[in-house]
Amino acid sequence: MLVLFETAAGYAIFKVLNEKKLQEVDSLWKEFETPERANKIVKLKHFEKFQDTTEALAASTALVEGKLSKNLKKILKKIVAKDAHEQLAVADAKLGGVIKEKLNLSCIHSPMVTELMRGIRSQVEGLITGLPSREMAAMCLGLAHSLSRYKLKFSPDKVDTMIIQAISLLDDLDKELNNYIMRCREWYGWHFPELGKIITDNLAYCKCVRKVGDRSNFASSDVSDILPEEIEEDVKAAAEISMGTEVSEEDINNIIHLCDQVIEISEYRTQLYDYLKNRMMAIAPNLTVMVGELVGARLIAHAGSLLNLAKHPASTVQLLGAEKALFRALKTKRDTPKFGLIYHASLVGQSNAKNKGKISRMLAAKTALTIRYDALGENTSAEMGAENRLKVETRLRLLEERGIRRISGTGKALAKTDKYQNKSEVKVFDPSGDSTLPVVSKKRKIQEVDEQDTEVAVKAKKFRAEMKEGTALEDGEPVKKKKKKKDKEKQGEEEAVLSEELPTSPTVENTEKKKKKKKKMKGDGED
Repeated sequence: MLVLFETAAGYAIFKVLNEKKLQEVDSLWKEFETPERANKIVKLKHFEKFQDTTEALAASTALVEGKLSKNLKKILKKIVAKDAHEQLAVADAKLGGVIKEKLNLSCIHSPMVTELMRGIRSQVEGLITGLPSREMAAMCLGLAHSLSRYKLKFSPDKVDTMIIQAISLLDDLDKELNNYIMRCREWYGWHFPELGKIITDNLAYCKCVRKVGDRSNFASSDVSDILPEEIEEDVKAAAEISMGTEVSEEDINNIIHLCDQVIEISEYRTQLYDYLKNRMMAIAPNLTVMVGELVGARLIAHAGSLLNLAKHPASTVQLLGAEKALFRALKTKRDTPKFGLIYHASLVGQSNAKNKGKISRMLAAKTALTIRYDALGENTSAEMGAENRLKVETRLRLLEERGIRRISGTGKALAKTDKYQNKSEVKVFDPSGDSTLPVVSKKRKIQEVDEQDTEVAVKAKKFRAEMKEGTALEDGEPVKKKKKKKDKEKQGEEEAVLSEELPTSPTVENTEKKKKKKKKMKGDGED
């Protein structure tokens, strides 16, 4: 049996002298307690030393990936092929399969082989002659560093740490610039307050102050390279009638020094932004196309790295940066937020307030795909990001058009989305359609009949009373008075009805006059 053993210095092929002892796996370690005992079990047949660290790294990476390197293939063809009838013990079963497939050699991998490899490794200095221990240690250390660097796949263009630092510095510079500019405007505003209202651009304001200094110099100085002609004329006119206080030269010098700082920081900020833009296009081109370099860099910084961001689902990408609002909403049982850092993307900004939630959700889904493509894919083109952005823009256009159609008169019917109600198709016969007479309720009919009967009875009573009064007046008998108030009111109503229908006689008129006089007399007596 032959044994293939890999070291940091090179490949070693050992010949097993006593195969019977290999059967005792549990006690095999005792045979490798000393170099002398180890030499009785195995004997070095061939050792192929690596020329440099690069060759060692190439061989090690091939072994890690389970591939057969060119150097190892040559050695196996040269040495092992002569003893083709013998088995080759290998440490990796995958490598054994490749050797068997390409070189048609029978390979073996078992717990016994693992114990054998462990024993050889413990006595490798005594088994391999002509290799000092110091040189072996140095080669091991160099190969370990090279292999770890290869495993990490170190590439200067693929380091997202630079993006995280750059976007953090950019945010800090923005804060410092705002503070410096505010201080500069307030400080110079005591001397020339009108300038702040005329010049709104902060960088132009600082350049103008640095070039002119005292407001009295505006009339003689030329600032056409900084300001347009109209604004320059306004500044010169305002400088002549300014309400600001006079300041010393020392104060002006300090203000100018502050303006220099603002201009330098602004220039460095633009330079840093260009650097960040180039870095983002190198590391995450598809993400940059989808949401822009600033939003993409903030998402990477928030997640910690591009690989960590690729592990997040689309719903998490949508809410990155709004964690506090999310947990507050969950705690208070209110509506959860619809977007986080992705809100600052240009596509979300273009949409209406109604459609922002829908667009942010779709954008987050497409962004999650582009992040995974950038982090785990080998292709560095930005075609996928451009395609997904086009899909989101098309969706946004459809939502906007639907809103316009809803406002127009023709689309109102389409816009209404009423709840579905199941209407029965069974029709019931309506008997009211058969009658041609006007429909009058029974209650109303009864009321009209009663009113007619009462009117006829009242008229008959009135007529009898009048006849009695007429006969009594002719005989000279006094007419009896009715004491009750209700009877008087009824009598008044009956007289009114009879006066309309029957002709009034002189006797009835006399009785009415007498009644009125008596009423007056009674009223005077009570007073």
